[in-house]
Amino acid sequence: MAARQQRSAAASDGSAEAKRTDLRANEKKCSWASYMTNSPTVIVMIGLPARGKTYMSKKLTRYLNWIGVPTKVFNLGVYRREAVKSYKSYDFFRHDNEEAMEIRKQCALVALQDVTAYLNEEGGQIAVFDATNTTRERRQLILDVAKRNSYKVFFVESLCDDPDVIAENILDVKVSSPDYPERDRESVMEDFLKRIECYKVTYQPLDPDEHDKNLSFIQVINVGRRFLVNRVQDYIQSKIVYYLMNIHVHSHSIYLCRHGESHHNVEGRIGGDSELSDRGKQFAAALKGFVKEHRLSDLKVWTSQLRRTIQTAEELGIPYEQWKILNEIDAGVCEEMTYKMIEEKHPEEFAMRDQDKYLYRYPGGESYQDLVQRLEPVIMELERQGNVLVICHQAVMRCLLAYFLDKSADDLPYLKCPLHTVLKLTPVAYGCKVDMFDLKVEAVNTHRDRPLNKVPTNVVSPAFLRRNSFTPLSSQDQVKRPRLYSVGNPPQARMSQVPTLPSMQFSEASEGAELEQSQDTLNGFSAADPDDCV
Repeated sequence: MAARQQRSAAASDGSAEAKRTDLRANEKKCSWASYMTNSPTVIVMIGLPARGKTYMSKKLTRYLNWIGVPTKVFNLGVYRREAVKSYKSYDFFRHDNEEAMEIRKQCALVALQDVTAYLNEEGGQIAVFDATNTTRERRQLILDVAKRNSYKVFFVESLCDDPDVIAENILDVKVSSPDYPERDRESVMEDFLKRIECYKVTYQPLDPDEHDKNLSFIQVINVGRRFLVNRVQDYIQSKIVYYLMNIHVHSHSIYLCRHGESHHNVEGRIGGDSELSDRGKQFAAALKGFVKEHRLSDLKVWTSQLRRTIQTAEELGIPYEQWKILNEIDAGVCEEMTYKMIEEKHPEEFAMRDQDKYLYRYPGGESYQDLVQRLEPVIMELERQGNVLVICHQAVMRCLLAYFLDKSADDLPYLKCPLHTVLKLTPVAYGCKVDMFDLKVEAVNTHRDRPLNKVPTNVVSPAFLRRNSFTPLSSQDQVKRPRLYSVGNPPQARMSQVPTLPSMQFSEASEGAELEQSQDTLNGFSAADPDDCV
């Protein structure tokens, strides 16, 4: 640890700033959200032990990374265990244990050095400093570091005086902590309660009326029963507040599945609004049996507004809600084409999507990154609800899974979500338990594996750069065509002249109907109803 404390700081401020700028400019998976903050932010957790700080830190970090803001947690307990190999008892946390207090302070300094390295040198946007930070002296130390580096600071304080919640947290999380190897539950509870008492002696909560009135913070009171928010500085901090006010600690499960196999699935087509195949109808019946077998009487069911999900839900015989934002990714001009057709007619587009599937945006359509932004309200509602069954589509299911399983943007578009399979997600202490149920109804395989040989970045067409997800949808080659029909459901009117990309040729008959501009289009959303675009 001493070696880490002597980390070199010889680089000049100018070169450090240049390096930071260069890293941010080349950060591939940052989204629009990451550019809504003009300086890095340090989120500082505050609270007594067993108040859910690490739980909130991990969930918040997972959410921010999912929406495209590079975020990392720095847990001080990890640094303390590295410095002190074996934990003996609560005596280590006594405020009059001078030797231990010095070790704890040095651990905090090393952690703060790692925070600055992450934000200044590694392209990070947000660092979560996960520790008790119960004294004003410690918080001032963090503020001083932030001021020297021009960081914004946002405090998150967890206040809880409910003994049942505290006891449950200790037994659920702390019993399995590395601090207590091979100890019985009773002795762990006794020692940890004494550890909490050690912190109480010096605990100085945030004072919103006087001492801390100029700080930016949120106080989460009794696991979200009440909140106090003070001086939110920017968009990112408002997103943090919004998220923390929506996560609820309660026992529930989320069931995810795709619709039953559709005719387009059988034909290998993407997009459209086709109906279920015979095997898709068998799956819908099997799904009804699954719901009854698991006695999910209080289950809420959500679908998209596309026929194949609605037909799947109808078979259940219970109420369901239709969400337009659960519609499949919009394939734009590639709607209702097979991958072979796309590769033959538009080889450049086909290659560009294989180059970066997460950022690639279909001409006139969406990227996976666009889809993540669209699905954010669904995540907020899933965090608040009880048991929910979401009947959705392949790309949508991938995005939802990536949030709950903390998958990277590179891995997200290649998550396997087979037809006729139900995934049960059960939130646990610091993660999510996954159970998979194959309902034993055959279906086509719509998964495309990650390409082994990607196109070199230096030979990718400039069109990709124009159409990536950092560019507004109003760029010249982003033509949005409403699609309210599919094969077998012809439009009432045809477009006399269909706008296309300069590099593409499309027949008049293969494109959409000319419709009056709807309110959705005015708001920047397409009325497209795409299918499973993988």
